[in-house]
Amino acid sequence: MKKVVVTGIGAVSPLGNSFHESWEAAKAGKSGIGSITRFDASGLPWKVAGELEGFDAVAYLTLKEINRLDPFVHHAVAAAVMAVEDAKLISSNSSLTSGGVIIGSSRGGISTLEREIERLSINSPLRLMSHASRLSAYLMPSTTISMAASYVAQKIGIKGHCLGISNACASGSNAVGEAYRLIKSGYPGPVLAGGAEAPVCMICLEGYGASGALSKFNDLTASRPFDRTRDGFVLAEGACILMLEDYESAFKRGAKIYGEIIGYGNTTDAFHQTKPDPEGEARAMRLAMEEGGIMPEDIDYINAHGTSTPLGDRAETEAIKMVFGERAYKIPVSSVKSMTGHMLAASGALEAAFTLMSMNEEIIPPTINLKEKDPECDLDYVTDARKANIKVAISNSFGFGGVNAALVLKGGKGQGTERIRGFLEPFSLTHDPQ
Repeated sequence: MKKVVVTGIGAVSPLGNSFHESWEAAKAGKSGIGSITRFDASGLPWKVAGELEGFDAVAYLTLKEINRLDPFVHHAVAAAVMAVEDAKLISSNSSLTSGGVIIGSSRGGISTLEREIERLSINSPLRLMSHASRLSAYLMPSTTISMAASYVAQKIGIKGHCLGISNACASGSNAVGEAYRLIKSGYPGPVLAGGAEAPVCMICLEGYGASGALSKFNDLTASRPFDRTRDGFVLAEGACILMLEDYESAFKRGAKIYGEIIGYGNTTDAFHQTKPDPEGEARAMRLAMEEGGIMPEDIDYINAHGTSTPLGDRAETEAIKMVFGERAYKIPVSSVKSMTGHMLAASGALEAAFTLMSMNEEIIPPTINLKEKDPECDLDYVTDARKANIKVAISNSFGFGGVNAALVLKGGKGQGTERIRGFLEPFSLTHDPQ
């Protein structure tokens, strides 16, 4: 079995238009949540979201491509290009050409579907008098879940393994986990993996709102994981893509290594369409730790799913206690969704990447807006950026339908863990293609 390491990361998020800009904002406890600008939400109870600010897809795609693709694909391409550049690989590299790409998305091209349905509705009387379609010829290909993966492959020149994953809000973590398993089992790689979303549209806002999942607080503090007053998540958009490689290949080319993926748990609750089951979440964490050969006492940090929903945060807290027992109270836990909002599939990949940075820089980003703990959420939630020597960590992602994904990550430095040979410590993260 091969060791799997992360050698490149790219992202666009409500916190910034590059991964490192997003990470700096997260460490500083900045909020990426604000009033919705994509459409008029004044008549709705939910008026805030985590939108990208100043993102311009022209840096990565032609105007023709932009018009023919849904924004979730724009986000995926941008993040993937940055991950390739960060890994210092180029499209002509033979290993990259024969590598792979796995990208998850929960909602795919839903904003384009909404726009085209509105156009169809406006033009419906004309359609009765004509056989000509009033819909874009690119509607179907541009909105399919797999288009993020396949178009990233097209732009970068990847001709190997290609897979689109839709597993609700766990999709991004599932994509990283499946890429990890692929390389671990012998696929030569490298593999780009992560999640991409563009769900800030009327149908998503009203749909999630009708299910009772969204917060009705309409200010920067709306996302407040584990707080007694929390009432739902804040919808957000963006993408994060990680470059995964076999350790030996990465070492031979002198690649910068962020850390190692050593375990992946994927379970389903088989319980309820929307209500989470702590037992299913606990199983995912246990399976990931078992694969990584990790004991409960080895875990130094948990990057929580922490969406800010009343049921979800309580269930995750209970699941952590099931896995770690009394030690659960000694493990620092944080939720970056307090700052980013819920980027759906993109969240899991971004949170795994942030976890790697927490290990490298020995700092845990805060859970902001947590002012009064829910008595049932009584763990060590980090509310101010905290220095910490993190050797092994878990990143959790859970979704509708009771789908659960957990990743166990190991840093490349620190006593008590097997040092990743060739890991550059300290290393400087100065390259920013933006």
